[in-house]
Amino acid sequence: MRTDVVKPRDVFFNPTRFVVPLFQRPYVWSKDLQWEPLWNDITRLIEVIAQHNQNATHFLGAIVLQQTPAGLGALPTWNVIDGQQRLTTLQILLDALHGQLEQRGWSQLAGQILPLIENPTDFRVDESDRFKLWPTNRDREGYAAVMAAPAPVDYDSILHSRLSIAHRYFSEAIDAWLGDGDIAEQRGRMLVPAITERLEIAAIRLDAYEDAQAIFETLNARGTPLSAADLIKNFVFQNFAGSPQGAEEAYLKYWADFETPWWEELVTTGRVTNPRASLFLWQWLTARTLEEFPIREVFTQFKHYVNTSAKDIPSLLAHIRTSADRYREIIEASEKNSGVLSRVELFSYRVGTLDSEVSRPLIIWLDEPEQAALTQADKNQIVTTLESWFVRRSLVKAPSQGTNRFIIELLRTLRSLPPAEQADAVAQHLASTDLAHGYWPGDSEVREALVGTKAYLKYRRNRLRMVLEAIEDSKRGYPDGKRFAMEPVPRNSGTIEHLMPQKWRKHWVADLTEEQQQARDVILHQLGNLTLTSQKLNSSLSHGSWDSKRNELTKDVNRLTSEVLSSAPATWDEAHIEARTEKLVELVLGIWPVPDGHVGRVAEVRTRPTTLSGVYVHHLVNSGLLPAGSRLRSRFQDPQHTDALAIVLEDGSLQVGDAVADSPSGAAQRATGRPANGWWWWVLEGTNRSLSEVRAEYLAEHATLAD
Repeated sequence: MRTDVVKPRDVFFNPTRFVVPLFQRPYVWSKDLQWEPLWNDITRLIEVIAQHNQNATHFLGAIVLQQTPAGLGALPTWNVIDGQQRLTTLQILLDALHGQLEQRGWSQLAGQILPLIENPTDFRVDESDRFKLWPTNRDREGYAAVMAAPAPVDYDSILHSRLSIAHRYFSEAIDAWLGDGDIAEQRGRMLVPAITERLEIAAIRLDAYEDAQAIFETLNARGTPLSAADLIKNFVFQNFAGSPQGAEEAYLKYWADFETPWWEELVTTGRVTNPRASLFLWQWLTARTLEEFPIREVFTQFKHYVNTSAKDIPSLLAHIRTSADRYREIIEASEKNSGVLSRVELFSYRVGTLDSEVSRPLIIWLDEPEQAALTQADKNQIVTTLESWFVRRSLVKAPSQGTNRFIIELLRTLRSLPPAEQADAVAQHLASTDLAHGYWPGDSEVREALVGTKAYLKYRRNRLRMVLEAIEDSKRGYPDGKRFAMEPVPRNSGTIEHLMPQKWRKHWVADLTEEQQQARDVILHQLGNLTLTSQKLNSSLSHGSWDSKRNELTKDVNRLTSEVLSSAPATWDEAHIEARTEKLVELVLGIWPVPDGHVGRVAEVRTRPTTLSGVYVHHLVNSGLLPAGSRLRSRFQDPQHTDALAIVLEDGSLQVGDAVADSPSGAAQRATGRPANGWWWWVLEGTNRSLSEVRAEYLAEHATLAD
């Protein structure tokens, strides 16, 4: 390894090729984070040189290059192990500068730049030898298009890419900085050497036999962070034993799909966001190793797995591709709004509404080669049992901490058993656990959580909709009953409607005492007063009289609704609501059953917080200081914020319009479109009392502030 501090002219002047390997990520630098700061650094450098320090330089960072064998007469070639974003940006900058110099007729200055971006024609074997830098395959078409375009570049007519956007930015910035008149050429004569001679780069050059991967990992903390998928790709193809052509064929066959929009989409789990490809690789490796580790350690764990268990890289890539295709197939099916799903796809949809990614390793594990002896019926039984466990825990609001570890422990237990015993062992394992993070709530606790409670305020809307969908599907004979002519209910699209409206006082006049009116306000949010409609009723019908609402609801095809109309043709009141709640709860218990005789265990009480930062909205709700249903407004009463409204739900989340936020700050951001301190931003409707004040009152009553 040789390290030198070099200038762009030193790097690019001699005929050579810098090749970005196919396993590197594509170009990702942007204007705000990299292009504009770089340009500002260059112009400030010129000012410093002109005003008081003629020897000033600017350090750009490091690059790592590894020489590759080249045949006699071929251009010297280097693989760019690290720093490809930096080198690519320099080439784009230099080409944009060359174009501006050509346009202005400054051929002498332009001639100083051209040898830094193109190899002389006498040294080229094919067209790819033209440019000093040849990017990774995903960027080649866009790079070649903008670099080969004649000046002035018609950006609207060439292939649109991040590279063309960067080129346009630098071209316009250079043009504006050079200006017009006599001073323009003088500025050009300062700009050319500033870029080519005064920018410094730490160039680390490796011989062919040196460990490029180790250097790559050490330097990865700089610049735009690489995802776990980026690191794993680099590691896998650095260690690919075949020829470069074989590596490219393997990349296209097994890995290229991970660099398409579906796999690059950012997915949030808990409070952490990762590209879906990285999330999958974490979950896949968890399923393979049955070890618990955070996603930030997936690359380290993957290297260990390859070095100890899966040394055959081509076979490993094929294995990952097969699992990834099945993973995507299940998720995409579960996201469809209509049609019959397989049992595992339905499990994926229902558990997905609970924001529970801990189920993914289980789904992957079921399709791994080691489980080939499991029958489809056994797999269906396993996911049906676990769906009951997930949903029941969600309904009673059991703590989620530790569930990831619990699922891994379950899979370890199953791995030790013959395939024929595994399906029954799942229920036995779940039923035998008495720990808070793993217990399976029994019927009595689920009834207690649902009967008499304000379900509409207690549960997030998508979760409550999923429960009502499951009830409707069971009435239609899905997923396991005698199916009727109807298909399953459309998923994630129905509207939750109150049969007795929330604004009942206008059209549902009754001779009620004040106490009875308050009781009605509570009971109208119970499960028995909710139904699932195929389309949202307009406001006048939604809050209208029972006669008008009933006539409109007769048009709805859902059995949940039609059975209400047949059971209460003339009236709908508290007695009907309570009776229907009991009936629906029994249906819920049947849809997600537990073994006969299973009692379960009541979840542990949450530990009270001892610091202000440990107090969340659910603490305020449970204490009664901020009842579910409370309405919050912005403390700012200007026209922009007058209509901002958040409704407190029973689980401590906040509903803003049709969306639900986990925190006051998240709710404020949904209302404004920008970050805000929600504890201070929201005040109780009709008062100027902020959530921060309510939180302080809670802590004063229940805990002591830490010193």
